[in-house]
This record gives sequence, structure tokens and C-alpha cells, in this order.
Amino acid sequence: MACAATHSKDSKLIQIVDAALADAARRSGSWLVCREGCTQCCVGVFAINQLDERRLRQGLEELKARDPRRAERVRARAREAATRLAKDFPGDVASGVLDARRAEEFEEFANDEPCPVLDPLTGSCDLYAARPMTCRVFGPPVRSEDGLGVCELCFVGASDEEIARCEMVADPDDMEPEVLRDVEASGVRGETIIAFALGR
Repeated sequence: MACAATHSKDSKLIQIVDAALADAARRSGSWLVCREGCTQCCVGVFAINQLDERRLRQGLEELKARDPRRAERVRARAREAATRLAKDFPGDVASGVLDARRAEEFEEFANDEPCPVLDPLTGSCDLYAARPMTCRVFGPPVRSEDGLGVCELCFVGASDEEIARCEMVADPDDMEPEVLRDVEASGVRGETIIAFALGR
């Protein structure tokens, strides 16, 4: 599939997810306490797919064009994190790809590591528009195999019914797997982490 077609599909996916987030935030009202400077969800390494990696790299290039110093600070934090994390990384350090057979190790891996995209002075995300899907759906109630989950800081005191009324369905047409297949067909396959996506 042509790169332009994949980019177009990904842009549509992001529009759908962002609209779902805006709707969930509207329905959540004061239950949703997410705001700039609240960084609890920005600490602890999590897996990202190749589509997320592509968005982040593109976002960093766009930031470099607008604000080279800020972009270099992001890249420096990513390099430093990648160096720190390489020793215990449960995957291939050269490619940055996680080993799916070592999922249990990854559960305990770098849980106190701040995201390299997080500006430590402002508490804001330097690549917010290019953030991974996990970041885009964090906060509002989202259904997973474990049930309806929310950030522990949000919906404090809300009933199960109130939480359910605010559920976010991020990708109702299940577009992400198709776009991810397109991206992986012409490159690396497997999940990685932000430090390796931006620090290599």
C-alpha cells in the first residue's frame, strides 16, 4: 500500500479517536481531572506499536522544523533513557523491538521511568499531537479484557453507572489493526518503547 494512503487512513483514525476523547471528556465533566501538568500517566514504560513509533518520529521532525532546541532536548532525553534502559530491556536492543515471549519481564520493567517526551520543567508533552494511542485514550473509561478501566485519579467517588455513561469507544470500526498492518508490511514489526523509538 502506498505511504500516502496509509498516512490518510492514519489521519482519519486519529480524527476519530480525538473526537471520541472530546465526547468522553464532555460527558465526564468534572469526573475527568486530566490536565496539563498532571503527569502520573507519563511515568512508567509502556509498549507502543510501529504506527505509534512512526507518528512520534514524524512529530519530532515537525518539532525540529519549528523549534530545533526543544526537539534536541526531547532526543537527548530519549537517548539518555535508551542508554539507562538497555541493560534490562526485555527485547532486542539493536532494533528496539520487545520480545513478546518476555511479557512477564516487561510488566516489571522501568515502572519509575519518566517518558522522554515529557518536559520535566513544564509537565507538558513535547509531542502531544503525535502521542501514542495509549496516551490518547488514557483518562476516560475505556473497556479492555479486564473490564472498564479509568485513571485512578479520575472518577473518584463515581458510581459504576456514572463511569459506564462516560465510556470512550476510541476506534469503533477497528481501523488501527489495518493501518498497523500497512505500516509493518514495509518495515519493522513488533512493539517497542518511546525511548528506543526516538533515541536511536
